[in-house]
Amino acid sequence: MSSARELRDGERLRAAVIIVGSGAGGGVLAAELAEAGVDVLVLEEGGFARSEEFVPEASEAIRTLYRDGGASMTIGNPPVIFSEGRTVGGSTVINGGMSWRTPEPILERWRKDDGVHAITPESMAPYFDRVEAFLSAAHQDPESMSRDNELLKEAADRKGWAVVPNIRNQVHCAGTNNCAFGCSSGAKRSVLVTYVPRALAFGARIVTDLRAQAVEFDGTTARRVRCHVAGRPGVTVWAEAPVIVLACGAIQTPALLLRSGFRSKSGRVGTDLSLHPNTKVQAVMKEDIYAWKGVHQAYQVREFQERGVVFAAVNIPPALLAMTAPAYGPALFELMADYHKVLNAGLLLEDTTTGRVRLGPGGIPLTFYALSDHDAERLVEATTLLCELLFEAGAQRIAAPFDGFPDLHGPDDIANLRKQTVPKSALDLFTVHMMGTARMGEDPKRHVCDSYGKVWGADGLWVSDASLFPSPIGVNPMETIMALSTRNAERLLETRPWSVGARHSPRRRFGLFGARSA
Repeated sequence: MSSARELRDGERLRAAVIIVGSGAGGGVLAAELAEAGVDVLVLEEGGFARSEEFVPEASEAIRTLYRDGGASMTIGNPPVIFSEGRTVGGSTVINGGMSWRTPEPILERWRKDDGVHAITPESMAPYFDRVEAFLSAAHQDPESMSRDNELLKEAADRKGWAVVPNIRNQVHCAGTNNCAFGCSSGAKRSVLVTYVPRALAFGARIVTDLRAQAVEFDGTTARRVRCHVAGRPGVTVWAEAPVIVLACGAIQTPALLLRSGFRSKSGRVGTDLSLHPNTKVQAVMKEDIYAWKGVHQAYQVREFQERGVVFAAVNIPPALLAMTAPAYGPALFELMADYHKVLNAGLLLEDTTTGRVRLGPGGIPLTFYALSDHDAERLVEATTLLCELLFEAGAQRIAAPFDGFPDLHGPDDIANLRKQTVPKSALDLFTVHMMGTARMGEDPKRHVCDSYGKVWGADGLWVSDASLFPSPIGVNPMETIMALSTRNAERLLETRPWSVGARHSPRRRFGLFGARSA
């Protein structure tokens, strides 16, 4: 592990495989390949921090672990705020650690609609098993449960709604609710504390503070990645390899392809973006619940999963609640004064809307996403159902779920709300689940990559992140990304494309304490 700030302008790094990104896609791929003896070089735009260096301070975590302060935004009605991790370990460092397999109906959809016949529940099971074992994915310890989770589960049980214990990549999580700031105990088994150490132990090199600007081609063959060094304007470094894998996420991967001038025969680079729009509802309960004392999302309400909707209690630290609550001025002050009684619940929508990523000034990605009328109606209905559940759980007041609408004080207010038209502009949406901008499939005229992530029409270029998803999956995508990357690594090891015409050039190696020549 070393920082690119040590490198000289014009320096060239070489490996058999270069991976751009160190999160759920890149970190897993690096570990699997390195363990098999492959010379792997990982390029990470963010910095490196050890678990014990994380602090429960929103301002510090957002500055060091997130891209754009965690407040990137789509262009469209309504705008959707989205967050991306930018650190070694990627978004797994700042997510809630939900470990769910791809639902079988989704895999069937991919087979039917996109010709991905080799990906079935049976064929994927060994990869899910491998990932879950390495992450220690399990239900939460009972002693770490929080009152908000108990209330939501009890309410769902009384209504006869399906509710399931959440599966999280954690070992004896203490329920401190600092997941979004990096887990200082290391109990959350992010890529930072699992696959990254494994990759390093088997000889992989990780260079931080290095932004991939473009992939350079000789004809249709990807040869090298042109990179800029963070904090050193004008310093350019090249990384060369017979195999280049993009694992930057569903926003940055298509942006990198577009900056590289790559044009897929399908014309779909950056299109087909899905987001899993999320919204949150804050309920002030009749009792003190101290929701910060215990884990968030211990359960998920799956009653409406076939309709593409999942509910959960999503307790967050006060700074994040104040930043994200759809309240302002006196209303926000009143809500925060009741923080000890607040149950923060959220919903996830499996969207049918699709957006796109295009390049803006300076090659930065611009994300366009205009929520369809159909999905807007689904979000409004799902929000009212969530409010029903919260009143069943003991809410005395629900902060206005839509901008410009009044607070709710009981079921009658929900009935009145259903009679009104909620404009899209009143929806307060966010997401951390970006998917689908380099879709995989077996038709080069319809898809950007094949079902193993090999980019159609480009030799030596692969993708291994959520960009590959042919559609949204309706659950947290982390484990699907990791399982697909495990499968992609197996394919690379079978075909060994770095052995074809490989060049044996001097390279620069990085150890834990700096650089050395080899």
